[in-house]
Amino acid sequence: MVLPQIAVIVGSNRRESINRKLAQALIKLGAGKFDAKIVRIDDLPLYNQDNEGNLPPEVARFKDEIAKADGVLFVTPEHNRSMPTALKNAIDWGARPFGKSVWPGKPGFVTGTTGGAIGTALVQAHLRTVMLGLGMTLLGGEAYITNKQGLIDDQGNIADDTTRTFLQGFVDRFATLVTKLKA
Repeated sequence: MVLPQIAVIVGSNRRESINRKLAQALIKLGAGKFDAKIVRIDDLPLYNQDNEGNLPPEVARFKDEIAKADGVLFVTPEHNRSMPTALKNAIDWGARPFGKSVWPGKPGFVTGTTGGAIGTALVQAHLRTVMLGLGMTLLGGEAYITNKQGLIDDQGNIADDTTRTFLQGFVDRFATLVTKLKA
């Protein structure tokens, strides 16, 4: 059986981002259900409609990776109650030029972590609005994760049993959604 291919987009471009670590832990939770790869977004130039006729190579690579994926997992921090600039830029490049968007019909799952009490609730709501508007099919439910000391252990696993079980449920449902839509 060929496993679904998942493109993972991390909204933070920090090397030691807790959201990158969470994304890697989620990839581990999906082992055996899908194959996942983090797609680079930190090298994308700022979106400029003037460049749509001759896409920069980084943009062409990004769009190709998303287009080939069976689903997209977004793991993002919240910046100023919204999306990080790098993430919004990647979304815009993926949606353009008109008629060549990579997002329509693609299943997605949105989550993220931050030190705040409400996790990444606001960015998730904003991101859902944008991605639904671009035609994605998003997994229902809310996965707000408060980052606390020891959330991810030294082996890259979610250390807290309750959080791991909670996120495993989302990963399993996302794998099922992607598999159904792929068929």
